[in-house]
Amino acid sequence: MTSRTRENSLQDSFADLGVPLWDTTFCVVDLETTGGAETDSITEIGAVKVRGGEVLGEFQTLVNPHTHIPPLVAVLTGITNQMVASAPPISEALPAFLEFAHGTVLVAHNARFDVGFLRRNCAELGYPWPKFGILDTVALARHILLADEVPDCKLSTLARHFHTTATPNHRALTDAQATVDVLHALIERVGNLGVGTYEELREFTRKVSPQRRSKRSWAKELPEAPGVYFFVADDQLSGDPEARQILYVGKSSNLRRRVRSYFTAAEKRPRMEEMIRVATGVEAYPCQTPLHAEVTELRMIATHAPRYNRRSKFPERQQWIKITTDAYPRLSRVAQVKEDGATYFGPFSRRQQTDDVIDALYDAFPIRQCTQRLSPTRPSPACALAEMHRCAAPCDGSISVEGYHDLVEQVRDTLTRDVRGACTALRLRLRRLVAEQRYEEAEILRRRLAALLDAGARFHRVSSLAGCRQIVAARWVAPDWQIHVIRHGRLAAAGLSKPGEVPQAVARALIATAETVPAPIGPQSGATVEETLRIADWMEQPGVRLIDIDGDWAWPLHGVLSHEQLVGHVLGA
Repeated sequence: MTSRTRENSLQDSFADLGVPLWDTTFCVVDLETTGGAETDSITEIGAVKVRGGEVLGEFQTLVNPHTHIPPLVAVLTGITNQMVASAPPISEALPAFLEFAHGTVLVAHNARFDVGFLRRNCAELGYPWPKFGILDTVALARHILLADEVPDCKLSTLARHFHTTATPNHRALTDAQATVDVLHALIERVGNLGVGTYEELREFTRKVSPQRRSKRSWAKELPEAPGVYFFVADDQLSGDPEARQILYVGKSSNLRRRVRSYFTAAEKRPRMEEMIRVATGVEAYPCQTPLHAEVTELRMIATHAPRYNRRSKFPERQQWIKITTDAYPRLSRVAQVKEDGATYFGPFSRRQQTDDVIDALYDAFPIRQCTQRLSPTRPSPACALAEMHRCAAPCDGSISVEGYHDLVEQVRDTLTRDVRGACTALRLRLRRLVAEQRYEEAEILRRRLAALLDAGARFHRVSSLAGCRQIVAARWVAPDWQIHVIRHGRLAAAGLSKPGEVPQAVARALIATAETVPAPIGPQSGATVEETLRIADWMEQPGVRLIDIDGDWAWPLHGVLSHEQLVGHVLGA
């Protein structure tokens, strides 16, 4: 089922978008201090609580800073040392203000200054800072007013521009009263732009373009459920008015909330701003579970290659390491796995990864690196690597066929069963490099070994799932059981067992309708490596229960080493 939202969607309701402005309680606050530095103290707190244009209450108190008020500050504010001598200290005034402002959105003219003082004093006194919403009338004015309307955004300038009832005079309550009028005037200015909630009002301070905000209603009809969303644009070249091209694909556990975030300042990627400008609508595909959504996203990206998905611009070019079936086997890079009896290890998406793993094997085992076909009966001249003792030199008979095959078995064992052999082989070389202070070479060796271990972990996680014809597993995520059918490493079906349903019965129904997945060749998965790894992540979460399994989902005991185990093997601990 796909839900589709186009540009002609209806306006969102207040409930959909956030807290309506008429129902938002604002606490407009202003402070007077002994100066502007962080070490200065508060001398007065003034605040006005308003909702829907109505004043609900006012708060004003002088504060004894227990320090001298500079003469210039006293002249500016009119607050003298004598006036604050009998005033309560901040330890008494601050809790009273926090109680007055409880449950409101804090508003201040240059909120960073006022809120910063309040937060620091809370921290110093050990009071937890309440989770206030914050609104700055300076930032609002800069984004709402035109450049030729006011010369600056000082409170006194805005008060004259909007003809406020209170005139700012550097006293906390009076300045807060003037800020209330400025706030209401700014809200009136954006009302005709469709701004009806506190959340939308904040977006004006975050450099969100009007074109982007205007498309926020696209999220209205999307479900609050897991699934995949995709931004689309009309395909003008096709001639079909219903045709569209997919610009971007994403996933979410809550489709409506995630899509809505693209039209707010929470989305900061420049490419997304461009994409939203081009898009003409949003479509969604609800999914049964978050894992189902992850897998669907990967498949859609692979199918449609959306231009705004970075992954779609770099399609995976898989490489495998193959141990050939020659008389003297060697390592070879290949693009695909065949049914030829050879051993395959991988896959790798980048050439550097393949090179690092092959070089790690060459560092650990002296198998041949040449590519010509060698004959066990006709010796040929040895190369320079043999003279450097980097190759066992089967070409000139320095090692027997049986001895060379034993060496190749050690390589095969490292790749498929036990990586400790490579770690042990590299121990002396790494120690020697460090002792000789050849740190750059030691770092290269360490990087190669890390690449081998990472590739081994990925190989065993993928191949263990790929080898199972079917796994049916469930995990409890209140209030439902998430049930998945996995066949050869591919998600074949997903569903939920809701309260009152029998999970086993839901699982049987999913098995009956699950996708048929042919057995892949060799260690390959029936899906992309990324999909199988996502499935492995889910399978390895605590609380996953196996309902049915056809095959062995297991890793070799020493096929993967932890960091501590690696250090122990390499350093001989």
